[in-house]
Amino acid sequence: MSNQSFLPNADMSTNKAAFELGVYSFAELTPDLVTGETVSPAQRLHNLIETMELADQVGLDVFGIGEHHRPEFLASAPVVILAAAAARTKRIHLSTAVTVLSSDDPVRVFQDFATLDLLSDGRAEIMAGRGSFIESFPLFGYDLHDYNALFAEKLDLLLKLRESEKVTWSGVHRPALQNLGVYPRPLQPTLPIWIAVGGTPESVIRAGTLALPMALAIIGGMPERFVPMVDLYRQAASAAGHDPAQLPVSINSHGFIADSVRQAADDYYPTATVLMNKIGRERGWSPASRQQLEAGRTLRGADFVGSPNEIIEKILFQHELFGHQRLLLQLGVGTIAHTKVMRAIELLGTQVAPVVRQEIARRTASATPTDVSMSLG
Repeated sequence: MSNQSFLPNADMSTNKAAFELGVYSFAELTPDLVTGETVSPAQRLHNLIETMELADQVGLDVFGIGEHHRPEFLASAPVVILAAAAARTKRIHLSTAVTVLSSDDPVRVFQDFATLDLLSDGRAEIMAGRGSFIESFPLFGYDLHDYNALFAEKLDLLLKLRESEKVTWSGVHRPALQNLGVYPRPLQPTLPIWIAVGGTPESVIRAGTLALPMALAIIGGMPERFVPMVDLYRQAASAAGHDPAQLPVSINSHGFIADSVRQAADDYYPTATVLMNKIGRERGWSPASRQQLEAGRTLRGADFVGSPNEIIEKILFQHELFGHQRLLLQLGVGTIAHTKVMRAIELLGTQVAPVVRQEIARRTASATPTDVSMSLG
């Protein structure tokens, strides 16, 4: 398995990659708290494609669309959105964030992404996960009691589909395949498959053992609490005979960027408070005030909310903790005015990304072999 397949921006001569920054969205469809209005679904998707086009133009590396089957979100068919973006972009990598593999068919997932890869000239990625919401399970006829078994089995099949054109496979939850071909094949020799995890040790160990890149969601709490998860991932990879230095880690978090920290907080926290508390009521969480949530924008909080300089500081702080290769931000939880989201993407690409890439490249170049070994656990 080629290491370069994991690293879209890999320098082929050194097998090192620049630090990647990107954005992800669930295509929120909730009322604007300022106007009280909700845009039409069609307009929301047109706006989303426009943000993806801008992210490409300002030099961001990845745009992800998360699969959800709820009235607050429009992204129940992420690959369709990504395919539309493929025609409007040139270099940005197009990923899910995530594909709920447990309630999908791996054959169709592979075919969809292979097609996207051809349409985008080799820019497709799969971020596979078990899903943080459960609506897709009854919708597609799956039993939640099989939550873990479904993912393990379907991931096994997806990896076999990636390995060879014709597949023989059998499992419990899906009909067997007997030397059947799956088409089309992607443009990339090895279609990138990331494993998305929320901090469950078993999921972390699975990703490391299989030598798959890991996307770790940090949407609450102190980032330091997640360092053991990254260490565990690299230890599991090493124990399985893989080189942890060749396995990228992504941190996926919430946030928002504006020209000032107060503007960013005023844009982000009202909608985030409403939506997070709505989800919290469904899950039996205690309600949180805006003041409580705003603690997350401090340096040691989970949210990337602030001015460009504050976002830069926080990215570099977390890079010292994790030594990760990618950061994806959900710019807004709930509906924020489209013009403000466009400005946030512009700031991330033009003011944050160049400084972060330069500083991390400097750190990497000056690190000794001992430093690198220690950072990889």
